[in-house]
Amino acid sequence: MVTKSLRWRIVALQVVLVVVLGFCAGFLYWGSGFVNGMVHDQLVAQKIYFPVKGSAALDAREFPDLQQYAGQQVDNGDKARAYANGFIGRHLETVAGGKTYAEVSAASLANPQDQKLAAQANTLFKGETLRGLLLYAWGWSQVGLYAFYAAIGLTIATVVVFCALAFELLVARRPATVLRTAPQPA
Repeated sequence: MVTKSLRWRIVALQVVLVVVLGFCAGFLYWGSGFVNGMVHDQLVAQKIYFPVKGSAALDAREFPDLQQYAGQQVDNGDKARAYANGFIGRHLETVAGGKTYAEVSAASLANPQDQKLAAQANTLFKGETLRGLLLYAWGWSQVGLYAFYAAIGLTIATVVVFCALAFELLVARRPATVLRTAPQPA
């Protein structure tokens, strides 16, 4: 049997849950917006654009997956990932026959007179650095997306607990008060 004391403890717990879940949901909505806004602002400031459609730099046969972004500015995580992997990554593979910066740099240090090797190391360093930074932007945009999904989940949980609270306060049957009567003398 639910006593009045237990009922009010349940109500108090529901109130606390509504406040805590609501606050956490709001914080995650804010965090998601902050992360996505920061990623957007930082990418826009870099002024990186995909080559225009039909240009030699964005050949449809070599870059079929990037045609949807032709001429657009890199301004969100998905575009940053596409530019990093699809555009920069493919170009870096052709710089030194698929070798990485670490491999080419080591060879360049071993042969300091080879200007071609030094230029390849320089190009790979800059390209891999930009590629890495763009992938960081994509990674953070994913964090913002997951925060948004978590906020939606917490919002649903908040609504469910609030509905349970409203039910408890407005609809649930209250325990009947039993009046004791004095025993009647026989």
